[in-house]
Order: sequence, then C-alpha cells, then structure tokens
Amino acid sequence: MGRIILADNLAVLATIPDASIHLIYIDPPFNTGRAQSRTRLRTVRDPRGDRLGFQGQRYRTERGETRAFPDRFDDFIAFLEPRLREARRVLKPDGSIFLHMDPRESHYCKVSLDGIFGRPSFMNEIVWAYDFGGRSRTRWPAKHDHILWYAKDPKRYTFNRDAIDRVPYMAPGLVTPEKAALGKIPTDVWWQTIVPTNSKERTGYPAQKPLAILLRIVRVHSNPGECVLDFFAGSGTTGEAAARTGRDFILVDNSPEAVRLMARRLAFARPACEGFKPPRAGRSR
Repeated sequence: MGRIILADNLAVLATIPDASIHLIYIDPPFNTGRAQSRTRLRTVRDPRGDRLGFQGQRYRTERGETRAFPDRFDDFIAFLEPRLREARRVLKPDGSIFLHMDPRESHYCKVSLDGIFGRPSFMNEIVWAYDFGGRSRTRWPAKHDHILWYAKDPKRYTFNRDAIDRVPYMAPGLVTPEKAALGKIPTDVWWQTIVPTNSKERTGYPAQKPLAILLRIVRVHSNPGECVLDFFAGSGTTGEAAARTGRDFILVDNSPEAVRLMARRLAFARPACEGFKPPRAGRSR
C-alpha cells in the first residue's frame, strides 16, 4: 500500500506517528535562486525538417508542455530545519535519512543535520557524479550532487550489504577473472548518468533523479514490507523504487502537477491519493 498526498509537508509530518518510518529520502529544492523548468520535446519525421538523421531522413522537433517550480528561499535552512526535526521524530530507531543536495547548500545542511541528529549519526557523504549537460566557460563545470546519510542510531541501522548492486572494476586486468566477473562494491562516489531526455524513465518533471540511485538506497537501507517516506516527492522516483522492491511508501508534495504525475507513474502500485483527484488511468511513464 502506498500513499500520495497533496499538502504542505510540515503539516503532514506532524500527523505521522513517532518512530513509524524505516527510511527517508528527500531531494528538496536546491535554492538556486531561479525557476527550475523542463520542456518536453518530441522529434517527428518531416521531409522539410531542420534535422538530418539516420539514412538521410529529415526530422523536426516539436515543443511540448513546460513544467516548472520556483527554487528560491530567503533563508533555506530556516525552512528546512523544522522538517528535519520532524523527520528524526518519525524515524524508527534503526532508520536512516538521506538528504540530497547540490554543493550550494549541502555544507549548511550538514551542520543542521549534525545539530539535529548528532555528529556521530553522520554515516556518509555520497557523491553522485555524472557527466551530462552544459559546460561552463568561466569555472569547472559542476557535475555532482551530495547525498548526506544519517542514521538515527549510529550503532543500529539497516545496511543490507548483500543487496548492493555491484559495478565494474575500472581496471579489471588488475584483479582475478572471478572478481572482474563479479564486479565490486561501489564506494561513496556513485557514477550514474542523469535521466536522458529520450529515456522511457523520463517524466519531464524538473530535477528528476535516476531510478537506479533510489533503488540502491531503498534496497540497502530498508527491507521488504517496510515504509519509505519522501516529503519532497517531485516526480515520484522514491515511490517507484519502493513499490518495485516490495516496500510501502508515503509521498508528499505541495504541487498539484507533481502529485498527478506521481499518480500516473505509480498507477501500477494502486496508491491511495489524498488531497486531490487522481488522473484517469492511462499510459504511465
């Protein structure tokens, strides 16, 4: 059973019982100071098109709907801290929280989390590295995000090592053939491309995160049947990772557009929709 809730996340958090959530992943707005938007594009065959493709076929690009959200806070940490305090309250004793940020705010967020959870509860700073998108001409191109992992109890937390998806060795010739075939356990630097524009996974929602990242977190840091919470749910990737691995989920967002998108995407899981009318059943992406 899953739930998708249209509401202010602080109000929803206040209704969740103490120590009832096994895993929290949140990907708040990064406070970039500008609107985040994505426009859906579709390429169609057109003999008069301006793009040349395979075997000399010509194509044109059609622009679809644009999805956007504001990403500006005068005091981002003051906005985030009460939500992090509630997150700690609702976590089970062996639960964990993963906070996904970019380098603009991640250092301030770590200081805040240290104060709320205690510095011993800091387990890892995971660097999600990718190599896609624009290239700055005035500084080193920024191609990574930070994911901060805190355990509620640093001496007792869920970590399913056997559930970790292995990755290829960068120098397979330096290990035995058996090890090369098996692959290695990832480090705290995760190489994973962003969701490509032509991917079936793509929803068109701004700042959508790859399903592979969430599947790794959910499989390793929770167990089947447990509950995963995302109260900045956006495109619903956390919910899909939970549903596809046999976990319960609670997704919260204050955007009507986002919750309708989640409801379509997660129609296969038949979630309860609260605060809005779910869209009619159709193709889910």
